[in-house]
Amino acid sequence: MKTSFFLTFTLSLSLSLNVLGQKKFAQIENLIPTPNEYRNAAGAPGHNYYQQQADYKMELTLDDSKQILRGSEVITYTNNSPDALDYLWLQLDQNLFAKDSDSKLITVEKMEDFRSISSIERRLFDYDGGFKIEEVKALNGADLNYSINKTMLRIDLKQALKTNGSISFKIKWWYNINDRMAVGGRSGYEYFKDEDNYIYTIAQFFPRMCVYDDVSGWQNKQFLGRGEFTLPFGNYEVSLTVPGDHVVSATGTLQNESTVLSATERKRLQTARKADSPVFIVTQEEAEKAEQNKVKSLKTWKFKANNVRDFAFASSRKFIWDAQNTTVGGKDVLCMSFYPKEGNPLWERYSTKLVAHTVNTYSKYTVDYPYPVAISVNGPIGGMEYPMISFNGPRAEK
Repeated sequence: MKTSFFLTFTLSLSLSLNVLGQKKFAQIENLIPTPNEYRNAAGAPGHNYYQQQADYKMELTLDDSKQILRGSEVITYTNNSPDALDYLWLQLDQNLFAKDSDSKLITVEKMEDFRSISSIERRLFDYDGGFKIEEVKALNGADLNYSINKTMLRIDLKQALKTNGSISFKIKWWYNINDRMAVGGRSGYEYFKDEDNYIYTIAQFFPRMCVYDDVSGWQNKQFLGRGEFTLPFGNYEVSLTVPGDHVVSATGTLQNESTVLSATERKRLQTARKADSPVFIVTQEEAEKAEQNKVKSLKTWKFKANNVRDFAFASSRKFIWDAQNTTVGGKDVLCMSFYPKEGNPLWERYSTKLVAHTVNTYSKYTVDYPYPVAISVNGPIGGMEYPMISFNGPRAEK
């Protein structure tokens, strides 16, 4: 027995040292984490594990004439940690595009970056980006003490937020949406000059709570564009006011179909919920008609999503919309695609079928897909994913 234990211990130590030898400057904590009350030796949650919660209620307005997004949000933040919090940190991702952004300081340019007129124009493009924060208030209307440090916003609380306590506050803001083709970014708009229309694929668009955990406290590192980010989970209720002829897709489930969809579109959507192949809710012919007949009225689309870490949406009068059902773990998942005519025939032939195939395949080999919808949107973004919705760029070659 002693020999067996010694051999097992020696083999385990040898393997650990071998791993360390391959990464000579790695911290041992990252490779062989020490178990504690928050996580056990296997990396699973320990008996005192916690996650913070951030719930959002948002009202958004998309100005299609000026390419501006205006929003107000009520954030309810619940402190599940054992610590009393004297201040709160929020992410301001859109400040990546502000004129004083640190991202400009880390950019390394080479002569080969200026080989075309378009590449020169991109670097000289004048764009007034970044959040314009109009107010940060308590729900009773009192101003909250806050400061902005580039892509981070800190709210200093008059009274510490105690364990199991929650606080609600309101932020009002707006920003100029970036031209994705001119200045880059993980979201933005694509302009179609011939018909004077836009596709908006919008993400990282609202002030969002940073993660607070036992490892690093507040994760308030500056966002420089290429790094990833973590967010606390929460519930979202979002109202999106857009031009009346726009079709909107978003994280979550649509709450007011009877208000924003025609009787024909609602009937098609009901058919799609039971179909095993794509059904058009908005056809190419209908989308092309909307491209020409721009209405001046507005519609408000309402979405709700529970227990997600982020929210994204897309909006355009150019969108063709098709959908089909797939079943995972006994639950229905509505698979959908939103795309312009420029994406055809590729997208109408394959997109939604591939969404359903992906949901089923990953569910088979990992865990069941947990959400009620899965969406692929064709726009200017080459590939970005958010809860229930992905922005994907490929189109058929002309």
